[in-house]
Amino acid sequence: MSGGRLKPVATPSVTRQLMQTHSVSAKKSLGQNFIIEPQVIADIVAAAGCDKQDLVLEIGPGLGSLTQALSAAAGQVLALEIDQSLLAALAESLADCANVQLLHADAMEADLAGLLAAFADRVDLRPGFMAVANLPYYITTPLLMRFLEQPQLPWRRLVFMVQKELAERMQAAPGGKDYGALSLAVQYRAAARLAFTVPPTVFLPRPNVASAVIVLERLPQPPVRLAPEAEQLFFAVIRAGFGQRRKTLLNSLSAGLGLDKQQIGAALLAAGIEPGRRAETLSLAEFARLAQELAV
Repeated sequence: MSGGRLKPVATPSVTRQLMQTHSVSAKKSLGQNFIIEPQVIADIVAAAGCDKQDLVLEIGPGLGSLTQALSAAAGQVLALEIDQSLLAALAESLADCANVQLLHADAMEADLAGLLAAFADRVDLRPGFMAVANLPYYITTPLLMRFLEQPQLPWRRLVFMVQKELAERMQAAPGGKDYGALSLAVQYRAAARLAFTVPPTVFLPRPNVASAVIVLERLPQPPVRLAPEAEQLFFAVIRAGFGQRRKTLLNSLSAGLGLDKQQIGAALLAAGIEPGRRAETLSLAEFARLAQELAV
């Protein structure tokens, strides 16, 4: 495909040609599913709502289909790709995208704050960033938790293609099987909305599940107030509470936090929570009160 500008990647023919030229195959171990429908790309960028003053972090650009569209819409794109075998194909697909910086890096290990700080002095970009990605399903939850647990990461909006079931879990209310640590972490830090669903047919190769694009708008302040030391503990508490969700809070928190049951029981009662309850029955406010008591 040399000798002219590369067409948009998000079509079956261009995707296959690019893969063939660079001897690339989708790696199941990395959860790679390339988008081959231009309208889906357009819809993701529309959901992001970015403009030429925005810095956008893209995680896992793959062959560059979404990256190309983000480059046209945003002021600057920082794209992190873990798979070294895709870099040559990306160099070709992004050759005309002067505002894209491509890095071979693992988003779960990289110093995101440090990488993004390199753009802090750009007067043409507004402070902070948004993250947009077609995420491999296997890293979605840990990556989201990384964004949600680190208040120093100045993101304003997260727009992620995820498994539909996971998108629904982020919006789940107490009492159901979908409600868990991710639900609480999202609701503590952001307002979530499901932008649209996506069938398996728009990917190459096709996944076995339906997908959805979820938009997380960062809240100016969490809906419950926590002291800084209690906020860090809050995330540990929700992880521990749902780590063994069939157990009572007294038992799951004792095992997950490594604290004795007497201390856990006293904190639960001080927070107005019956020790025999299970994590899935607690509201965000109740978990916040519990974290505050345990931080004392």
